[in-house]
Amino acid sequence: MTTAMSPTTAEARIPDPLRAALRGVGQVFFQESALTGVCFALGILVNSPIMALGGLAGAAIGTAVAKAARFDAGETAAGIFGFNATLVGIATFFFLQPGAASVGLLVAGCVVATVLTRIARGALPFPTYTAPFIVTTWALWLIAPALGAAAVPPGEPYTETNAFLGVANGVGQVMFQANLLTAFLFVVGIALGDWRHAVAVVAASALGVLAANYHVTPAQRALDPERLVGRFLTENVALGLYSYNATLAATALYLWRKSLIPALLGALLSTPLTELLPLTGLPALTAPFVLATWLVLAFGWLDARYLHEPFPVAPDQGEASPPDGAGLGESDASPSATLEDHGP
Repeated sequence: MTTAMSPTTAEARIPDPLRAALRGVGQVFFQESALTGVCFALGILVNSPIMALGGLAGAAIGTAVAKAARFDAGETAAGIFGFNATLVGIATFFFLQPGAASVGLLVAGCVVATVLTRIARGALPFPTYTAPFIVTTWALWLIAPALGAAAVPPGEPYTETNAFLGVANGVGQVMFQANLLTAFLFVVGIALGDWRHAVAVVAASALGVLAANYHVTPAQRALDPERLVGRFLTENVALGLYSYNATLAATALYLWRKSLIPALLGALLSTPLTELLPLTGLPALTAPFVLATWLVLAFGWLDARYLHEPFPVAPDQGEASPPDGAGLGESDASPSATLEDHGP
């Protein structure tokens, strides 16, 4: 169980249901803060009002489902059941045009993602992060054509190719945005929760841009719904498509262990995974982040089991880090707990 943080003075003015929903938006970047959620919502709004509406609707649906189903009250108040639904809501209007079919898929997807979050947290002995969002969105993406939902047409080629925009967009692309002001508002929102997380996010995005300088062959351009390997490499880098997973991996692993080594390793691992996953025919989404983070956590478990090193608990999205720094709430697990002892 996670105990929600007491609201700050500014947060205390926000009604409880709205505060929980906004915290769900903030938890996309591991921040239990309604003010962070406001910054994120504004950041999406300046770039895509329809995706902002989808994200806020998702957060509201996730929170409402959690309250109606009587999920843990502390976790609900902390926004833990809102972040996967937030991402499903944004993704729906990233891939699909607004309409009856897409709205129906959004509502159904947000409900499913919320329930999957609860099941995963109770059943699995390791953090699941955004896995419920990934599985749900893949399902929606596959069934949408059969239900008559119109796909969003491809946008214009992205002509800006400088590295600075690649770093900025790497922050925004976590929520499907490629806009400089959006990235600024995201970083401000993260800093409101913890300035060290903001530094880690920007540094990891820069590392993702640096690590993206490798090439693909024509044969690898086959199955690729996001056109990730179908565009020029420079365009992908400038859009932030090689660095957004790195930002999440670095933050998650910094919460697990206050060290640069696992955070940097996770960020580096996420970059090639971002290119490889679309070759399955499915959108990459945040799957590279989840897989890279799981790999590093597995390395840590192997270290603890066979090299007899201390092994700290890995907090899930929305779960607490120890009181010495990152702070998303409070963890029930002791510092000496092993991975098997930790529920997502």
